[in-house]
Amino acid sequence: MKRTSFLKITLLALMAINVTAAVFSQQSITGPKVLVVTAHPDDETGMAATIYKITHELNGLVDQCVITNGEGGYKYSTLSEAYYGLELTDEAVGRANLPRIRKQELMNAGKIIGTHNIFFLDQKDAHYGLDEHEPLDTTWNIPWVNIRLREIMTTTHYDFIFCLLPTPETHAHHKAATLLALRTVQALPQNIRPVVLACSGSSKTDTAQLSFNQLKTYAETKVEGNSPMFTFDKTVAFGYKNKLNYKVIVNWEIAEHKSQGTMQLAMNMGDFENYWFFAINSPEGKEKCKDLFTKLKKVPYKAKEY
Repeated sequence: MKRTSFLKITLLALMAINVTAAVFSQQSITGPKVLVVTAHPDDETGMAATIYKITHELNGLVDQCVITNGEGGYKYSTLSEAYYGLELTDEAVGRANLPRIRKQELMNAGKIIGTHNIFFLDQKDAHYGLDEHEPLDTTWNIPWVNIRLREIMTTTHYDFIFCLLPTPETHAHHKAATLLALRTVQALPQNIRPVVLACSGSSKTDTAQLSFNQLKTYAETKVEGNSPMFTFDKTVAFGYKNKLNYKVIVNWEIAEHKSQGTMQLAMNMGDFENYWFFAINSPEGKEKCKDLFTKLKKVPYKAKEY
């Protein structure tokens, strides 16, 4: 048997096992089903506490779709070179090895927050920039990405799509990923469209509140109001003498992304995961969101005395 044929058969077998496992697992899901659409392996850290609550406390399901292979993160890999035994800050070495490394890091992080399936679309992570036209018009295979996103969203009927808020000053890839998620949802039949929410972070010490209405001329990015409609507080205290909060989980999750040194500096930063409601959502979507975030406020851990 040729090696290529063997690999194809093996891959098909693994896919079949994964699908079977997914179907079996979803039979016991009683909570919300969420798809997180991001550009890079580590973008989910901004909503990690919410994901953890959904998977561990609400018996929900969270999948993640990552559009790029993350190779562009080589510039921040200095401290991880000793850990991985590779000169990752050398562009050629980093681009060759980071896609594999960052996939494993994301899978490790996913075990902590409870991610079920992770879909890797392996588009080129060319470089940092602010112009969303670069990935949309040049770097990414947009027709294929659109097809794949639609396949994912129609195979599992998600209640919610989480993505990053596409502010003008954010990474072009983040903006492009959110635009693609919104456009895919818009193209779905009305009766199976999930509610799309965009996430941003903030702290109790912030002196100014982030204001956002829509990105440039992209009408699909318009949100209702100029501020987040729903918020999850990561600092809610629980455990013995109320010494714990959900930042602990976020720190664990961030720690898995070792190849991205600047990501580690985000530990303990931010008190809130804020969610913005896109105007493309149906009015009924607000009630679904209210129900979700009401449940997220509950802390299930009983106080213990010693």
